[in-house]
Amino acid sequence: MSDWSKRKRLEAAIAGKRADRPPVALWRHWPGDDQDAHALAAAHVKWQQDWAWDFVKVGPASSYSVVDWGLKDRWVGHIEGTRDYTHLPIQTPFDWDALKPLDPGKGMLATQIEALRLMGMALGQETPFIATIFSPLSQAKHLAGNERMLSHMRAHRPRFRQALEVITESTVRFIEAAKATGISGIYYAIQHARYPLMSREEYLAYGREYDLRLLAAASDLWLNVLHIHSTDIMFDVVAEYPVAVVNWHDRETGWRLADGLQWIKGAANGGIDHWTLHQESPEQTLAEAQDAMLQTDGRRLVLGTGCVAMTTTPLRNIRALREFVNGQR
Repeated sequence: MSDWSKRKRLEAAIAGKRADRPPVALWRHWPGDDQDAHALAAAHVKWQQDWAWDFVKVGPASSYSVVDWGLKDRWVGHIEGTRDYTHLPIQTPFDWDALKPLDPGKGMLATQIEALRLMGMALGQETPFIATIFSPLSQAKHLAGNERMLSHMRAHRPRFRQALEVITESTVRFIEAAKATGISGIYYAIQHARYPLMSREEYLAYGREYDLRLLAAASDLWLNVLHIHSTDIMFDVVAEYPVAVVNWHDRETGWRLADGLQWIKGAANGGIDHWTLHQESPEQTLAEAQDAMLQTDGRRLVLGTGCVAMTTTPLRNIRALREFVNGQR
């Protein structure tokens, strides 16, 4: 039996040391189950029992952090498992004034904390698990819609900045409550460090400050993961954030794993396009996994996808990836 625990393997990758094999993890959304603490926890525990990932990234609905401010949504069958927003509480610039910091012991936030607690009990010390945290800009987008949010940000700066303060305070409270459940880190998802959504100057003004405050709130955790979403990303603006692992769409941007490793301090997470994983057969998935190993020499690599696996991903592709990793011992 290997003496490489999941934590030891991850810590080796983060430090640039060679382990028995590269760590690997996939995650997905759990539509319907993500509305109930017990169902969400059970889905993740079963996912881990089936595939023995090196860590579990908890996948709540993207709306979880803002539902208690009045957002309404529903799942209509998208294969990513994401929900459609049916009511956005921010319609006018003045609606931002109504936001107050949320209590993580109430509403949907409490549901998510309970799911984390249940997962901590079920997974124990053997399997690290991390909570998903959306950046304040991402949460503002969920509340208003992206176009309206950007308009308010540019035309009503003091009011919008005050809203970001409220969202940040609310999120710090959630992170503190999540720590009590035994999480090993947070998966910090940013969606606006990309052109042409925002200019570099805008992101520095309205993104970076709040990102760093939330990462500071999680700085006592050992497995914080930064997710840089989508394409045309401002990689150089966020690459030096204080995290252990950086995850991005390396197959869809101009930033390959090898490029990213020249900028970040810890490990890179990716190597496989989530749409490649979704294909009918696993051949291209395995080709991308092999290329990821070649780019990194198997060091500072946590193998996975640049974003969520589709809910309809063929199981044989997941199985082939898992077997590939086991073969790297």
